[in-house]
Amino acid sequence: MEFSGAAMHQVKETVLRKNVQEQQEPSRYKVLLLNDDYTTMDFVIMVLMVIFHKSLKEARQIMLHVHRNGKGLCGIYAFEVAETKAAQVSVMAEQHKFPLKCALEEE
Repeated sequence: MEFSGAAMHQVKETVLRKNVQEQQEPSRYKVLLLNDDYTTMDFVIMVLMVIFHKSLKEARQIMLHVHRNGKGLCGIYAFEVAETKAAQVSVMAEQHKFPLKCALEEE
């Protein structure tokens, strides 16, 4: 079976377009902590240090931002990682009897 020049060109374009689509960066998601009236500041700092690997200084800054603004950015990750981090926050909060919640926002 032989292809004409035009057919071969069209096949090459289709393959190249598909390769470009496959190489696109995956969507990234912001993991946000949401403020509440019950979770202690110390617990929020611990969550930021344990789950998001923030330094004490960074954790304090983020915690204060959450406290003052209602929410704060913990990090930006691929969807699966962001979802896992949010689930870890929920489990840790539940274990310590706090209502701390996370939200994910596409970047």
